[in-house]
Amino acid sequence: MAVESITGRRQTGRGRVRRRAVGALGGMAVLVSLLAPAGRDPVPAADSEPAFPAVNYSIAVDESASLALEDIKAEKAAAARIALGDVSSSSHATVFGFAAAESDAQRAVDPVCPRTTLDAAGRETVGTCVDKLRGRTKNEGTGTDFPSAIRQGVHDLTTGTDPSQPRVLFLLTDGKLDVQDSPKYGDPAHRKDEGERQLTQELENAAAQHVQIWPLGFGPDPDKAQLDRIAAGGYQKGCVELPSARPSAGKVSGAKDVGPMLEKIFAAAHCLRHEQGPSKRPPATLEIGISPLATVGSIVVDKGDPQVKITYLDPNGHQVPTTGTYRKSDFELAGGSGTVEALKIVDPVPGTWRVKAEAPEGHRSLPVAVSVLWQGELRGAITMDPPSPQAGEKVTVTMRLQTREGYEIKDARDYEGLRVRSELTGDGFDPLALRLTDDGQGPDSKASDGSFTGSVEIPKSADGALKVSGTLTASGLSADTRSEGGQIAPGALPVTTALELPTANTHPGSTVTGTLAVHNTSDTPHTLRLSVADLKSGLLTITPAEIRVKPGESGTRKITVEVAPRDVFGDRLGDGGLQLGGTVTVVDTTDHDRTLVRTPLSVRVTPEPGVWAKYWWAFVSAAALIALATVAVLAWLRQRRTRRDPFGLVLRLVSAEGDVLGEHLAGHGHKQWYEFAVVEPHRSPRIERRAHGPYAVQRSPEGGAVLRKRGGGRTPLPARGQVQLTDTLSLALGEDTRASKVRRPRPSARTTAGSTTSATGTGESGSSYGSYL
Repeated sequence: MAVESITGRRQTGRGRVRRRAVGALGGMAVLVSLLAPAGRDPVPAADSEPAFPAVNYSIAVDESASLALEDIKAEKAAAARIALGDVSSSSHATVFGFAAAESDAQRAVDPVCPRTTLDAAGRETVGTCVDKLRGRTKNEGTGTDFPSAIRQGVHDLTTGTDPSQPRVLFLLTDGKLDVQDSPKYGDPAHRKDEGERQLTQELENAAAQHVQIWPLGFGPDPDKAQLDRIAAGGYQKGCVELPSARPSAGKVSGAKDVGPMLEKIFAAAHCLRHEQGPSKRPPATLEIGISPLATVGSIVVDKGDPQVKITYLDPNGHQVPTTGTYRKSDFELAGGSGTVEALKIVDPVPGTWRVKAEAPEGHRSLPVAVSVLWQGELRGAITMDPPSPQAGEKVTVTMRLQTREGYEIKDARDYEGLRVRSELTGDGFDPLALRLTDDGQGPDSKASDGSFTGSVEIPKSADGALKVSGTLTASGLSADTRSEGGQIAPGALPVTTALELPTANTHPGSTVTGTLAVHNTSDTPHTLRLSVADLKSGLLTITPAEIRVKPGESGTRKITVEVAPRDVFGDRLGDGGLQLGGTVTVVDTTDHDRTLVRTPLSVRVTPEPGVWAKYWWAFVSAAALIALATVAVLAWLRQRRTRRDPFGLVLRLVSAEGDVLGEHLAGHGHKQWYEFAVVEPHRSPRIERRAHGPYAVQRSPEGGAVLRKRGGGRTPLPARGQVQLTDTLSLALGEDTRASKVRRPRPSARTTAGSTTSATGTGESGSSYGSYL
């Protein structure tokens, strides 16, 4: 027997971004894979189409009088959630209500949805017909007849159905067995015992017909012991040989929890992965995550109110359609007009999806809840090192976890509850069980990295072919068997090789370079064939594909692995990139296709950086240069303005005889020009500031000033010269107050009558500044 290793890590961090709920393992296809001999030839990784195993199930809903109106609504929504959320278009479902028949005119069972194939039209039909479920009144039979409900469910699941499909009955009830008022159970004194006897009988029949029963109790007083008995009484083998797939009873405290709990039970019975997302009142945006393992699934939205409108956005922010194909994913919406809708997606883009809920005024009181049901495929890539060992030699066996396309799986939450079974078979010895672990102990180099490793010594009696096999099993993930063949080396091999390829981080279209050391001890040439396996075709290509090794040659050859261009990855690449996990194989075609090397290859492919990411340093440098240039220009302009600003110039009026008649201190000018006029030029001449006056001055960068006359152009005014203003007056410059401390002027004997000194010394008022003696 092969040794089985189980990882049972408890899933944590079920928050916003890490919604690692993933796809399902379903049905008999899984059991065939699980129970097949470990050495069987597997389907090559990435070569098979994803399978969506079907389940034949029936939903029995309690309609007894003890149900409140909110309980009935919750049961309807719960039944719709699992029917609409089923990921297989080949599944079949029936829905019926039950209570008890307490007169000849009553029926214990109330069929509402006949057997329906859950394709696009069928999902819509079941989503509508569950509205026929109702609470019964006292004159319609208000007991709880479990035997009749189970009998009806087994009949629906076995009549005209495919016996290869798993058969599952979900039993929703708020009470316990109650047939006290049902005449068909005999006289009143013995009805309880007869009910128990018939319940046992129906459970035995269910087990014989391979019908699982998954009860769910809710309300104030469900009989948990009886529900456990019902779960244990039906067929016990689930869709996979794991404890999580064995029927069990659930129990919730109130109506609001019925939907999520039934969905969780449904996922366990159907071998789906289930993730419950947030719940908010509209308008709101809810987030739910999809793992890279998912191949098909449904985002289920319990809207509460049919007026709520839902839109879906993928992890790249694209609003996806509700029908048809978009960016290599297929979409199909069911239940859009009801209170529950589900968007089925085939080959979904992994990552965080957003569900936007909007509603008109008056329809925003009920919360909107989102959940996801997934079915996925987990594949392994198995290697044996060395691939052609000698008898008695110790070999290391590694099984790496991958998606169907060949992307490596590193997060332990993606393979929670995984079971690994492995064995070594070959000529000349009995099968040997292998223990492969991912605990970082012994030959396993790192814990929880998705690589399960073990070692075994080849028996000395081995004399021919070898085969190492491994089977992966996890609830919600398709079982997969991988095997790798080898041969016992008869002695020293004529050609030996050693491959060195680094674990690389690169971009689409780039290459990874390594070396292959070769040593040929024979006197004949050998041809080596190189290839990449365990990966979707076209993602990684190795060159050269063949190497010819000369007799006696010993040296190294350059090996190049090329990554596919960006368009091959599509939206799967995302912003975070992908971890490709292939296996490089080197085969000596001259020596009967003997495998010389089988080495794991790990390449992390991230999107090509944008212009900013590639040239950020250039942008930063350019921005810094621009900033420095701007500062320099501003400083130059400031200096230029300062050099021309007339503030502080002392303007002197000089008579024809050379006498200083008055002084005026210029202020800041308008556009660097200080404008003024000469007042009373013939009686008591003085300078006054005047907007648009006939004269204006500004400093000259070369020293002195420049005088501008209206209509007369511009004339330089030297620091020690003067310029004619009128026939009898000239303008000269006094001591510059910006260059020396200004003394407070004293009244001058030469100051003309009426001339005053400005109190502020700015000349802004137009009064004379005074004169220096």
